[in-house]
Amino acid sequence: MATYLLKVPGISCEHCKMRISKALEEIGEKKFKISVSEREVIIETDNIEAVIAKLQEIDYPVEQAIIQ
Repeated sequence: MATYLLKVPGISCEHCKMRISKALEEIGEKKFKISVSEREVIIETDNIEAVIAKLQEIDYPVEQAIIQ
């Protein structure tokens, strides 16, 4: 399992954080941390493509994905 740092410029408030958390949990992701101030998601996953697609689907496109 790899850890990724996702830059998501659309994260601006706690509501964004809750919406992203719910979406990630829907696709079975459990190991993630969302930072509103840094506008990023740190996630441990085997399926980064599904994570990026899900964020795009809920209008939080990933600007950059960096493997940690």
